[in-house]
Amino acid sequence: MSNVNLSAFGGVGWQFFDNNGAPLAGGLIYTYEAGTTTPQITYTTSAGTVAHPNPIVLNSAGRVPGGEIWLLMGSNYKFVLQTSAAVTIATYDNIFGSGSRVAFLNNFTGTGSQTSFTLTAARSDENNTQVYINGVYQQKNTYSLVSSNILTFSAAPPVTSTIEVNYY
Repeated sequence: MSNVNLSAFGGVGWQFFDNNGAPLAGGLIYTYEAGTTTPQITYTTSAGTVAHPNPIVLNSAGRVPGGEIWLLMGSNYKFVLQTSAAVTIATYDNIFGSGSRVAFLNNFTGTGSQTSFTLTAARSDENNTQVYINGVYQQKNTYSLVSSNILTFSAAPPVTSTIEVNYY
């Protein structure tokens, strides 16, 4: 079972149409990781146990079979909507599940030598991480996220500096 949230795109009972206003019978919905062409799994129910095929093939009424699209919690998606002839109608990027954003705040104190800090929760995406030292935003090239919850600076923050990490 996966932790999932309802999709803001095609969530429950959506009906899709072609550019002439007719139901998009046999239409295709491809799902990818946001900003990429890497396929990303979606689920048929809130249980998160049965995956949709990719692409999702719309029924004769232009609806998702089963009527629901559920997304992995904490993941951003790109949706590509196409006709049954594989002609792209629209692309929707950086879509996330409703209620899937939980913000975290971790505070640390610099020692002048420590470069790695353990976050209290795994972050979903480096782009959803903001780091501040003494209130000054740190550019992403000054640190790396070695794993889902380890933040490593290229240089140790100064002694007694306040390190604030915001992420979701």
